[in-house]
Amino acid sequence: MIDTLKELARQHPRFGYRRLRQMLLRQARAAGRPRRINAKRVQRLCALAGLALPRRRRKKRRGMGVPFPVVAVHPNHVWAYDFVFDWCANGRQLKFLTVVDEFTRECLAIEVDHRMGARQVCGVLERLMRQRGVPAFVRSDNGPEFIAKCVARMLAVKGVACKHIDPGSPWQNGKNERFNGTFRDECTNMETFHHKDHARAISQLFLRYYNTQRPHSSLGYQTPQEFARRHPPAAAGSVVCDSKVPSPAAAGGCRIVPVGTSLPTGPVHSL
Repeated sequence: MIDTLKELARQHPRFGYRRLRQMLLRQARAAGRPRRINAKRVQRLCALAGLALPRRRRKKRRGMGVPFPVVAVHPNHVWAYDFVFDWCANGRQLKFLTVVDEFTRECLAIEVDHRMGARQVCGVLERLMRQRGVPAFVRSDNGPEFIAKCVARMLAVKGVACKHIDPGSPWQNGKNERFNGTFRDECTNMETFHHKDHARAISQLFLRYYNTQRPHSSLGYQTPQEFARRHPPAAAGSVVCDSKVPSPAAAGGCRIVPVGTSLPTGPVHSL
């Protein structure tokens, strides 16, 4: 098993023992010989082989939690987007626009350019709406590209409500921030981009890998695409679960409400 773990760690250098264990389970199922693999054993073997990742020190956040403006309760309900910045080998800045479905955690798009304004943001969103349908809400920060009149006008025409987060509160856009952290950690920090087209090709490969192969801990170690197949988009209404914290994994009594209805706010839940 150590040799297999070393090979998986070589392919996925930023995976910890939990996600490496999930990859072992997937390999066993694909080979037609599913078996139980003890997580503690994988942890010990990773430590023995020098594959353990250093623990991250979480930043302490002061103050009371602020509720999310809207919690996604079905696919295509809330999209979130933001920018990630990196640089080419020649020193030119790269600007990545990432768009995420908050319920399924699918990455819908990664757009790359040296400069990207509000009209390009509009173009990306309109293309996604033609491909996947129109969401009920979009979430973003208060950057000039996201609060521009052309973006607000396009969203109003499409009937999409825009939920801007409070200034200085990136945790209100936590689903997209988490994806951006993964994108930095497992893609941009691992690559040297020679030019814009190289960055575009690498980011598209990462998008496909993230949606179809990478197990997501918040989805019970399913991939976003596997989770999305089990939860088709709601047509006439959205499902709101009666649990204290609505989440993709929530189960129990549900009620149907019209798409676009504002949900009651509650405390911030972990991502």
